[in-house]
Amino acid sequence: MTRPLILAVDSDPSSLARIEGELQRRFGADFRVRGEGDTPAATATLQLAAERGDPVALVLADPWLADGRGADLLALVRTLHPDAGRAFLVPWGAWADRRTADETLRAIARGDISYYVLKPWTSPDELFNRAVSEFVQPWSRSVADSSREVLVVGRARDPRGHDVRSLLSRNGIPHAYLDRGTPEAASALRRAGSEDIDATDGPLIVWMPAIGGPLLTDPTDAEIIEAWGIRTHVDADARDVDVLVVGAGPAGLAAAVYASSEGLSVLCIEEAALGGQAATSSLIRNYLGFSRGISGAELAQRGFQQAWVFGATFVLSRRVSALTVPEVSADGTSSAPFVATIDGDGQVRAKAVVLAAGVAYRRLGVPELEALTGAGVFYGASVSEAHGLAGARTVIVGGGNSAGQAALHLARYADSVTIVIRGADLMATMSQYLIDEIAASPRITVLPEAGVVGGSGRGWIEEVVVEGQNGRQTLPTDALFVMIGAEPRTDWMPEDALRDRRGFVCTGTDVVEAGRWRLERPPCDHESSVPGLFAVGDVRSRSVKRVASAVGEGSVVVSEVHQYLALLGSSPLTRTTAV
Repeated sequence: MTRPLILAVDSDPSSLARIEGELQRRFGADFRVRGEGDTPAATATLQLAAERGDPVALVLADPWLADGRGADLLALVRTLHPDAGRAFLVPWGAWADRRTADETLRAIARGDISYYVLKPWTSPDELFNRAVSEFVQPWSRSVADSSREVLVVGRARDPRGHDVRSLLSRNGIPHAYLDRGTPEAASALRRAGSEDIDATDGPLIVWMPAIGGPLLTDPTDAEIIEAWGIRTHVDADARDVDVLVVGAGPAGLAAAVYASSEGLSVLCIEEAALGGQAATSSLIRNYLGFSRGISGAELAQRGFQQAWVFGATFVLSRRVSALTVPEVSADGTSSAPFVATIDGDGQVRAKAVVLAAGVAYRRLGVPELEALTGAGVFYGASVSEAHGLAGARTVIVGGGNSAGQAALHLARYADSVTIVIRGADLMATMSQYLIDEIAASPRITVLPEAGVVGGSGRGWIEEVVVEGQNGRQTLPTDALFVMIGAEPRTDWMPEDALRDRRGFVCTGTDVVEAGRWRLERPPCDHESSVPGLFAVGDVRSRSVKRVASAVGEGSVVVSEVHQYLALLGSSPLTRTTAV
């Protein structure tokens, strides 16, 4: 296989030589490093790579080339090599040059570049090398080939295949999906020792060569997760804890990190995947500390690892189906714990419970489209589908940040992306940086004051019917992504827990105003009408539906848990450390 290309473009010969030398020294063993001094030469290199199908990992260009703007060249890269990283090469001190600063900000807003890289000043220049690595690493994770840590072989456009890819992506497990009947799939199956290697029809196979080669045939989600080494059952010595966290989205992960770091024993139960809905976001650019942006799955993985290091226990692919509430006296004391029932895995006991179960996207309610769920109709961003939609026509229903991030990610591959929204514009529901990038993308169209009311397809979606200002129209499409509204996952909760009319959990003063607080002390800000049961993140009534807000609530609630445990006169339990 041809080594992937890292291309640097700079009209200053001495600067280009220094950049090439630094790239060659650090990355030359695994990448082809090439430098070009002008736009025509760089364009020819990129076009030749596209014609040959050679991979391009990263293109770096000075914003002011002698024969044109670097942004124009990088916009071409976006078309020819959508997976490639793109960044400006700027000299030290360029941030003081208003012209360069404005050009950089414009290029970021248009989506022509992800960020900038400071040109190397010395050798070795570890700051430069680190910046380049931060572009190369996500590129390497996005490449689908037979050398991946996990290989999935299944039928093309198989709904179950979609589910497995989504499960692996959201849990941060690097993988590649290979269609049955292709040479790549046959080679992988042969290496795995599987039968029927050339069949176009057959069971879905999951092979994990990175961890010794477990070979799974038509596995369940729990079997896949457990084979990778993540627990799906609660151990006997982890069934009595200080804090039970229900949900491992941003709020739940933050609660697990802070509670475990402060000496509390923590058990976190997650029904679907680490990161919740945030894990489907291809790039979150407005989260503090990540100037280049970070994917939702990567952010969730970091939170998971951080909580694990502090001793939190995680169990995935399990659902809390019931919660028994202890009797509490008027002064707020109780000698009994909460008892949570876990589907298929018995019961656990906790002194306090933090509900961070998040929300699910609302269904469209269109029968003919519901029948195509997984067959071109997807609920959520489904980052794993983007590569397979090269040249496709796609439709997104929804106008929130997740929808905007999905649109920009899909536009790297699809010929067209149509965003269907109920409102007149995106201003009230989406961050401005996303609106700016969407407006600058020639592949994205926003269809306001409209909704999807129908659709059809023979085994896979082929068209959707949209009703709006101009009546009904039919849009041919190869994929429909539904990202509308939010339904809280609270149907299993005890009746004593007050919820608003939409099912979100009421907390703090809302509980008092509703006349549902029965203790002498006031409730904590995130405490529900059930003392010791706290709600954080999207599942909480009147919360701000943003990743940073969810993380903040998950962090803050731990101090309230401490207050509650102090009232009980409770000491932290001895912790057990488990994945």
